[in-house]
Amino acid sequence: MKKTLISAIFLAIFSLPLPAQYFFGFGEIKTGLEVLRDKKFAGLEGKRVGLVTNPSGVDRRLKSTIDILSEAPEVNLVALYGPEHGVRGDVWAGGKVQDDKDPKTGLPVYSLYGATRKPTPAMLSGIDVMVYDIQDVGTRSYTFISTLGLVMRACAEQGIEVMVLDRPNPLGGLKIEGPCVEKGFHSFVSEFSIPYVYGLTVGELANLINEEGLNCGQKGDEPALKCKLTVVPMRGWRRRMLYRDTELPWVPPSPNIPDMRSAICYPSAGLVGEFNDYLNIGVGYTLPFQVFAAEWIDADALKARLDSYGIDGTAFRTIHFTPFSGSKSGKLLHGVQYYYTDYESALITLTQFYVMQALQELYPDHNPFPGSTRNAMFDKVCGTDYVRRSFAGRLKVDDIWSFWTKDVECFRALAKKYYIYK
Repeated sequence: MKKTLISAIFLAIFSLPLPAQYFFGFGEIKTGLEVLRDKKFAGLEGKRVGLVTNPSGVDRRLKSTIDILSEAPEVNLVALYGPEHGVRGDVWAGGKVQDDKDPKTGLPVYSLYGATRKPTPAMLSGIDVMVYDIQDVGTRSYTFISTLGLVMRACAEQGIEVMVLDRPNPLGGLKIEGPCVEKGFHSFVSEFSIPYVYGLTVGELANLINEEGLNCGQKGDEPALKCKLTVVPMRGWRRRMLYRDTELPWVPPSPNIPDMRSAICYPSAGLVGEFNDYLNIGVGYTLPFQVFAAEWIDADALKARLDSYGIDGTAFRTIHFTPFSGSKSGKLLHGVQYYYTDYESALITLTQFYVMQALQELYPDHNPFPGSTRNAMFDKVCGTDYVRRSFAGRLKVDDIWSFWTKDVECFRALAKKYYIYK
């Protein structure tokens, strides 16, 4: 009777809709912004402050970092710096950000995604400390970490401090996939010699870049520069957590990452998305980076072929949809949507390559590589031309598997030196 009662109590407790933090064994998670505020903006008092941010820089009540710093009596915020999409998120994907004035605060806004992507000395004049607060997506080819690196380099040249307000990696802190960028392939979408998915928070990554001399410029032939760097850590975050486990609000860092699932799917489809005339990956529809589709695909045949591979931790369903924007607008497309049934075991970045392999087996005349004007961009995003050269002929995952996984454990060992969180 006693055992039955204890079992009943146990089941009752664990059937309650408790937050994820309860089961992880820690309290409310706070971002670096919220920790900085709790500490009365320590490190910023008496200094002229610049801020690199976008709409994802908010507290849990969705108040902007811009407004929090500009209203704080301890902080003298004097300038804003706009990455891709702008500080208020009012610039479309790929559109140039212009120097401007923020209408709410009246502060000058300097563009870091237009005529220049690295702050000039004139832009930094009068700044004592530069604060960076942007929600990262955990994938190398997203431009915000490139902006961070260029800001760190420019500040090092001018003797200006940098403060990074840390935020969760939406992919978690354990997932590392893909090769490091090779010499000759550094670009704004492959700024650092790190894997495609790097398993670090933006604060941890900033420390690694600063200490390991990875901040060498896009050509890789400029000397590394080390800035005076402070990272304000989160409180309560753990490496095994995905963004959904934090119960923090998700604010899209850019238009095509509208929710936390699209952040996980971005590295799963973004590479093949460079060939936008080959496959639609849901951009221009309600599922960006979450589908693979085209007019010429038999959805049932594609699903059956993918299922036959027995891909770890990944499941597919057929889908038919009509994009409302982009080159396939108004056209009925057929293909698959994918789900990670076991995220830990799934190699998420290889999903797109398995899809290309299946399509090559079903439709040999639809190889996207021969003669494509997008090959150079594909190489830039991959950080190497080896993947294209090895994969383009047969489109077999086996031909790139060893290369794709070769740097993971070495980088994991390096990254552990910079872990802030367990």
